[in-house]
Amino acid sequence: MSEKQTPFPSAFSQPPTTPGYGQPPPPPGYPGNTTIVVTQPGFVNHMVFREFGVQMQCPHCQATVTTSTRYEVGTLTWVACCVTAAVGCWLGCCFIPFCVDGCKDVIHACPSCRQDVGRYNRL
Repeated sequence: MSEKQTPFPSAFSQPPTTPGYGQPPPPPGYPGNTTIVVTQPGFVNHMVFREFGVQMQCPHCQATVTTSTRYEVGTLTWVACCVTAAVGCWLGCCFIPFCVDGCKDVIHACPSCRQDVGRYNRL
């Protein structure tokens, strides 16, 4: 036996290759690794809207903006009004929730195109 051949293969040696069991060589002109990005149509990135403006990309004008907010009467405003009236404050105090922004829903709009982009419902 010659010195180059050992009876036992080394732990670091490559296993013998058997024809027909490996991957075929890439075709000529193959660019290498290719990344494919697949987007789902109709998929909207879910934003969490709260009381303050959020930074986002407007789905209408594609501008990256911080949304402007405004308040609008919502379900919580009416519930607070009815509960206040049921407790006995029906002589005008039941309308206080309509003056308090903390009882109203928050509407988020794009400052560039003025389109509504989200809503925060309190209830």
